[in-house]
Amino acid sequence: MTDLRFDDRVAIITGAGNGLGRHHALLLASRGARVVVNDIGSSVTGGDTDTSPADDVAREIRSQGGDAVADGHSVATRAGGKEVVRTALRAYGRVDILINNAGIIRDIPFDDLNPDHLNAMIDVHLKGAFHVTGPAWRVMRDQGHGRIVNTTSAAGILGSQHKSHYGAAKTGLIGLTRVLAGEGAEHGIRVNAVAPVAATRMLAANLAQAEENTDRRLDPASLAMMHSITDKLDPALVSPVIAFLAHEACPFSGEVYTAGAGQVSKFFTGRTRGFHSSALTVEDVRDHLADIRDETGYTTPADTGEELAQLLRAIPEDPEPA
Repeated sequence: MTDLRFDDRVAIITGAGNGLGRHHALLLASRGARVVVNDIGSSVTGGDTDTSPADDVAREIRSQGGDAVADGHSVATRAGGKEVVRTALRAYGRVDILINNAGIIRDIPFDDLNPDHLNAMIDVHLKGAFHVTGPAWRVMRDQGHGRIVNTTSAAGILGSQHKSHYGAAKTGLIGLTRVLAGEGAEHGIRVNAVAPVAATRMLAANLAQAEENTDRRLDPASLAMMHSITDKLDPALVSPVIAFLAHEACPFSGEVYTAGAGQVSKFFTGRTRGFHSSALTVEDVRDHLADIRDETGYTTPADTGEELAQLLRAIPEDPEPA
């Protein structure tokens, strides 16, 4: 089998100055992609800015014989998102791949969450994806080809304490992924998402908070176990999944994968067979919880139309009048 390459393809990778994004950029560049390395160089909580990380990664790629340019615009604004795409068009004249990876994190109990905390998280993670995807989408649509990979998180899919704002923003990207997969089909654009599990600055910040927070302090044995696990979570082991989803060989769209420590799995939404009554009451719900929640024979509807079709099939037809 031939290697999967990205020759003559242009990839925008946001948040590519460190961690996961850096590894994504290095891998795609090593396989022939021309890369726009976007990063404002902020801290994991969103404070400060320093564009040198993006410059450093672009320089590293070029030193290895690849082709890359740095971009320091913020994805948190619509204007910034447009400028990221303009950087790609000015440098290379096209956009084939967009990896929405930029992100920040700060654990905050829901009781302490204020609008500024929420807005900062939504602006970078969710709106940021909209801000860059919009102008990139129009380029891909006109080309008749494109690949978009969004970075979601198990913190939203499965839940994680003190991450209500982060989890909500990250799970919003799943909705964006699913909708754009449908809209992009006729234009040759495929859109998927990955929930990475990796030892990044964000994970390190979370561990530090767990060690310092007296309300959440973990015992030494638990902390030791967490650190032993993180030693296996090389961010570079997530990048092959990102790269495949960004490649023309990827045959599907609208799906969500989880990747960490070299292990890859698919997340999906299941629908149980459930319970039906044409005269449903509150007590019916109470009395038939076992049927409603029974996961035996679950289905995975591809879209809202298929879910409605399954609903209609589950409703017995009215008997013929006597």
